[in-house]
Amino acid sequence: MHHNPISIENLSYIYPDGVQALKGLNLQIAATEKVAIVGANGSGKSTLLLHLNGILIPQQGEIVVGEMIVKHSNLLAIRNFVGVVFQNPDDQLFMPTVWEDVAFGPMNQGVKGKDIEIKVAEALVAVGLDVDKYRNRQSQNLSGGEKKRVAIAGVLAMQPQVLVFDEPSAQLDPRSRRQLIQLLRTLPETQLIATHDLDLVLELCDRTVVLSEGEIVYDGKTEQVLSDREFLLAHSLEMPLSRS
Repeated sequence: MHHNPISIENLSYIYPDGVQALKGLNLQIAATEKVAIVGANGSGKSTLLLHLNGILIPQQGEIVVGEMIVKHSNLLAIRNFVGVVFQNPDDQLFMPTVWEDVAFGPMNQGVKGKDIEIKVAEALVAVGLDVDKYRNRQSQNLSGGEKKRVAIAGVLAMQPQVLVFDEPSAQLDPRSRRQLIQLLRTLPETQLIATHDLDLVLELCDRTVVLSEGEIVYDGKTEQVLSDREFLLAHSLEMPLSRS
């Protein structure tokens, strides 16, 4: 595993309508860290995530993933290195069965035959789903929590070194949310988690980055920032429910 898988220097981004979503971000992520990215709507969280595997290309500044600069010529390797799990699993699950959904990524990496079977089985086991039970299930008929797990399995099957999650607990019932937190806690990969769920952040992430109007206004210990009611309110965030 790369010792410093993500390095961001002076990253800025302006959308075509003139809105500046990111303003000179500098951020270093070390291997195996679980880092929360929090901020109010419009703070730049999603724009930042879309840069991490080249869905958006930096207009100003530089992102290095592993030892690769995020640019068009490196996108295939970068997307193998950084796996993104989107907020809505229906955006990722489009094959007829669970097995085909999880196999899609590694097959496009050129994996064949028994190796595909092994990768799919390992990924499903990693997210706590029984291979025989779920293999032929139709993804569209799964519960929200099951869909989320299959989406994560599809990313894990590609063996990325970094996992990026956009609102992972969104639309989950309390039991599924609890199971998701337990799952993310066990995964060894470096994780960046963009979320409004500050109680999840308290449970999972020792480090939190707060974005406000496209700028990093805090980068440090989770416990410290999520205990500071005035700071959170100043940046349109609420105290975690467990601290209210």
